[in-house]
Amino acid sequence: MGAVADDRPTVAIAGATGFVGTAVRAALADDYRIIGLTRSPVRARINAAKNESETWRHCDLFSPYAVRDALEGADYAIYLVHSMLPSARLTQADFVDLDLLLADNFARAAEAQGIRQILYVGGLIPEARPLPPRLASRLEVEQTLGSSAVPLTALRAGLIVGPGGTRLRMLLNLVQRLPVMVLPAWTEATTQPIAIDDVVKTLKHALGQPDRYAGSYDIGGPEVMTYRSMLEAAADVLGVTRRIVTTPITAPALSKLWVRTFGGVPWALVDPVIESLNHNATVKDNALQRWLDPTVMAFKPALQRSITEQGRQYPNPREALRDEDDAVIRSDSVVRSVQRLPLPPRFTARDVAQEYMRWLPQFGWPFLQADVEGDQVQFRIRALRIPLLKLAFAQDRSPEGRQLFHVTGGLLADMTNHHEGRLEFRRALNGECAIAAVHDFAPKLPWYVYNATQALGHLWVMNSFGRHLARIAAAQHEEAEGEASAQTQPALQ
Repeated sequence: MGAVADDRPTVAIAGATGFVGTAVRAALADDYRIIGLTRSPVRARINAAKNESETWRHCDLFSPYAVRDALEGADYAIYLVHSMLPSARLTQADFVDLDLLLADNFARAAEAQGIRQILYVGGLIPEARPLPPRLASRLEVEQTLGSSAVPLTALRAGLIVGPGGTRLRMLLNLVQRLPVMVLPAWTEATTQPIAIDDVVKTLKHALGQPDRYAGSYDIGGPEVMTYRSMLEAAADVLGVTRRIVTTPITAPALSKLWVRTFGGVPWALVDPVIESLNHNATVKDNALQRWLDPTVMAFKPALQRSITEQGRQYPNPREALRDEDDAVIRSDSVVRSVQRLPLPPRFTARDVAQEYMRWLPQFGWPFLQADVEGDQVQFRIRALRIPLLKLAFAQDRSPEGRQLFHVTGGLLADMTNHHEGRLEFRRALNGECAIAAVHDFAPKLPWYVYNATQALGHLWVMNSFGRHLARIAAAQHEEAEGEASAQTQPALQ
């Protein structure tokens, strides 16, 4: 007998091994075929061996073509990715720029593969402006994922209560380890925690319904709570007595040290976690929240269930950190460097790349020279014929909005390993900025020498190039204002 045809739709999940991703996979397993995406080839093999009903693909989210290949055959795509942990031995980048780059790659790949709908789980956005970087980044990710032709459904949630969640683990550790807690002022900010089951239930309800649920939706539990009230509720559920005092002092640096010491979460996660809890953010009325309200779970029952499930799933507490640990690449001495640059109004990504190749030798005069021959670029010391760095323009991988160069040699590049260094320039956020990025670059210099010399030099050059682009943008704005003034002058006369 032949195999039975499986006509279920296929869902690809980026971030499939994380806290939310694990719950989503379990909830969708009966009704959908699952493609799990992970940046760890080892974890892809382990998960594929554990569950033969799921397909697992190793995927470098920093490469739009790797993401495109990973999404092949999917009908829907769920994006559950953050960049708060390093992805190379040296990462020179703000996490907001990494998040922007990853979301841009995912949106491009989803459109190229004809994905029907992207679903994204982000965070509640407070009314207060300006937003701090972590919260502003959530809006940028939404905007970027929604910038393609693929409909986007974005769910915005506060603290998600479930086994393995970073913020919940932090809260429980603080209650268990501190009999007396002196809380800073930020713990009086309000939010609406929500059970992981309710997040997954809402996502499943919206999945496959882009005509009804394209857009952004706040979701939350039935209670508006402060972080202090959540600590008190956790103490009650755990059956412990805790003395809690709130002070009017904010002291963010002291708060982060306190949470890092007693919260039991990686240092790289402390800053964004504290930042996201430091502002009032509650649910605004919307269709999905109204659908969820009749069955939504309260905080204490959700917390009790999470504690029970966490003990069952992770009898060894260190296992709950597995995904964060997997994110750090320890063995490969490669560099990732991502900078956000001003984008002059009339510039394309090609213009930015060409301007960089023209500007860099002028910036490095009289020492540096750039030789361009066809698609090949060489940077060298003027007095020497040996190139410092050789680049090859990848015409076939440079669509509108992105220009890619492969590192092909030079004194500064180690070409003996299996990594393929690359430099790219791209237009991002619908033209609000440009991104310059170096990926998987292996330096020839000894690692500590590189860190003290070439790495710092690269940042200096990119920051200087950003100031150069800002001057061009200012000149273009001034020119445009002059043209507009000249056009209106006859009418004024």
